[in-house]
Amino acid sequence: MSVAGPTGRTKRITARGTARGRKKTPGAGPQPLSRPDPAALLAWYDRHRRVLPWRAAPGATPDPYRVWLSEIMLQQTTVKAVGPYYARFLARFPSVEALAEAPLDDVLKCWAGLGYYARARNLHACAQTVMTRHGGRFPDTEAALQTLPGVGPYTAAAIAAIAFDRKASPVDGNIERVIARLYAVADPLPDAKPVIRERAAALTPERRAGDFAQGVMDLGAAICTPKQPACIVCPWSSACAAAREGAAESYPRKAAKAAGRLRRGAAFVVVRQDGFVLVRRRPETGLLGGMTEVPTTPWTHDFDDGTALGAAPHLATSSSPARWRRIAGLVTHTFTHFPLELVTYTACVPPGTPASDGMWWAALDDLAGEALPNVMRKVLTHADVLRAPGRPTAPERTASRESHRTSRTS
Repeated sequence: MSVAGPTGRTKRITARGTARGRKKTPGAGPQPLSRPDPAALLAWYDRHRRVLPWRAAPGATPDPYRVWLSEIMLQQTTVKAVGPYYARFLARFPSVEALAEAPLDDVLKCWAGLGYYARARNLHACAQTVMTRHGGRFPDTEAALQTLPGVGPYTAAAIAAIAFDRKASPVDGNIERVIARLYAVADPLPDAKPVIRERAAALTPERRAGDFAQGVMDLGAAICTPKQPACIVCPWSSACAAAREGAAESYPRKAAKAAGRLRRGAAFVVVRQDGFVLVRRRPETGLLGGMTEVPTTPWTHDFDDGTALGAAPHLATSSSPARWRRIAGLVTHTFTHFPLELVTYTACVPPGTPASDGMWWAALDDLAGEALPNVMRKVLTHADVLRAPGRPTAPERTASRESHRTSRTS
């Protein structure tokens, strides 16, 4: 195809869409036929914007606390998964002041099950910093926002744009996919991230930067989806290099990930006959920091099940030592960097048995509200201690059998 140049001469456009002699940005792939129009995207967003619990209504002023809370929760987590947690969290901590004044354990309990628990600790620390250093008001620039605990470049840009309409360019997974396709960015992720951020920043308009960022997010969620993107109804289809290639699904390109090496271990579920289970708190830093767990062995690549009981908690019972029973099957869980397999041992001890050092007895009735990460909820469900939907727990069934025996002999 040929197009007219500024002197009236024609330039030949190659199959990949670049004029002969034009210098290409390294890794950026072919250029769109026309510059994507931010106004077209904003017009599409005004008609099709998603209704989300943390998103301000059209014309309303966004609440920085709600924007910040949602952005932290949405890191590495889907909108669908975050919705119920966001509602419960906001009901429990309706303001940054309420969150700052709450004990960290209450925050972790409210966060339990959402994963990536360092986010909850940083959330609490950030709320306290906003109160003590900023008088309860979030700063409104990217640079100042990045000084807050747990707020990195993406989150700072998102808050600055969405909450304060600053000209900032957050790039989440949806925006990354849209931009990579729009410019057919050839480099695989993560190497392509700087080019994608540069392209996104160049598109961001001076006004309505927050709506623009949310519009591109919505475009990626609803139209420019990972599989089977609906290019025909996309407001930027005529400007999209990947759509012109007919290869939208091949972008963004990704480097192969190295599979994490399997770790294994044992978990020990101790139930006291008067309705308690033995738990402890994980170290404040590191994986699942500050969360509640049942005692376990270290999680290692060379775990030896034959020696696992040597790491079981020592319980000073008034009668015989605790008798351990291994439950058939494995508890499996996948963390970001490695998969985990746990064997589970259970024991039942008499009422009044003291807890091991550094541990405490948690009431079975209150277990669902403890700050238990998902892997521990799996362990307790596998041990028949945490209630599965519509099914009594093992202690409840035991109590029912004992009651039945008493009624038959009385």
